[in-house]
Amino acid sequence: MAAYRIGTRRRRGQALGGRASSGLRKWLRRLVIAVVVIAAIPACLTFVYAIPGVHPISTLMLKDLVTGKGYDRRWVSLDAISPHLAYAVIMSEDGQFCRHDGIDWGELNAVIDDALAGEETRGASTITMQSVKNLFLWQGRSFIRKALEAPLALYFDAILSKRRIMEIYLNIVEWGPGIYGAEAAAQYHFKRSALSLTPRQGALLAVTLPNPLHRHPAHPDLGLRRLASLILRRTTRSGDYVKCLQ
Repeated sequence: MAAYRIGTRRRRGQALGGRASSGLRKWLRRLVIAVVVIAAIPACLTFVYAIPGVHPISTLMLKDLVTGKGYDRRWVSLDAISPHLAYAVIMSEDGQFCRHDGIDWGELNAVIDDALAGEETRGASTITMQSVKNLFLWQGRSFIRKALEAPLALYFDAILSKRRIMEIYLNIVEWGPGIYGAEAAAQYHFKRSALSLTPRQGALLAVTLPNPLHRHPAHPDLGLRRLASLILRRTTRSGDYVKCLQ
């Protein structure tokens, strides 16, 4: 009788263990499916965004819509944006934009060396990396987000032309509270179209990008004016650095 009870308990334990194992496999399967689906979204959208007539929105714009704030974005083609602005953005944000494959490996290695040496690190995000962050990921500093940015940037750069990447970036980047894209920024800050921006105005908008909620290109302080002057000098000598947009 005792042997029967022991055998019964053993079979019950095996059954419970089997059900637990089966439940774990189901959850793991669901997790894998969820990861694949999440990864497939930017992979598929990248091909969609390669189509010239498609006008992507950023996750920040989507957030403004969901929270009821709304936003001002007026999509224009790259040809309808002043080259002064496009070139200034390259020289300010990503000098190797026309040369790298989505990641500036030299700059990234320098940042890693600084981190290993215990020094304060600077940003190493390229325009392509910022584009995929704005389109597919979240804001704020995060090693997880950075780890996702890198492969997405390589993929994005492989599928889209440099001109298309720049066109998307200049139409989704934030230039003030609820102000997205070059056309809305030009109208908001300078009361003119993006195409008619002067070299000085283009430089001022470019140096606003790292902190668009606290920098005011139409009313720049001394520090912002100095930065704009530096970028303006670089832009006049940009040459091969901007050839992919010409």
